[in-house]
Amino acid sequence: MTKNYFVYLLILVACFSFISSDKLPNEFFAKVIGVKDGDTIEVLFKKNLIIIRLEHIDCPEKKQPFGQKAKQFTSDFCFAKKVKVINKGKYDRYRRLIATIEYEGEILNKELVSNGYGLHFRKYSKDSSYTILEEQAKLQKKGMWSQEKLIEPWLYRKRKTSKKKKTLQ
Repeated sequence: MTKNYFVYLLILVACFSFISSDKLPNEFFAKVIGVKDGDTIEVLFKKNLIIIRLEHIDCPEKKQPFGQKAKQFTSDFCFAKKVKVINKGKYDRYRRLIATIEYEGEILNKELVSNGYGLHFRKYSKDSSYTILEEQAKLQKKGMWSQEKLIEPWLYRKRKTSKKKKTLQ
């Protein structure tokens, strides 16, 4: 009985320590130590690695046209710099923190859309300022909008998944 009590106590302590360390401030400064792709970065905050998915936007996948350019744009904007991370404490299904990244008064999320390297991810965002930036980039044929035919990243991922399912059958 004492052994079980001890095990339950250890589990309880572990759960509470995980919860408290999991809480992040809504705004904090962190150093960017990695760029996975156009809309996903890694930062170091208080010796903890945090993977961040940029809020409001979706960038082309690495194998899509402009996927590598979106990654390079993100890298040029913030790699090895101390950035401001603004979040609402929300995570996606891959446990990435959903956030906006600011550096020297400019917002990476908006810069990606404005330069044609990201799209407004309307499914998860109601912020109309991103729609306006996207329309301006489209009119000016910036970045991915210079292509004749554009496949949105979410449709590209969906097609890729359905192709895998067909080959497995």
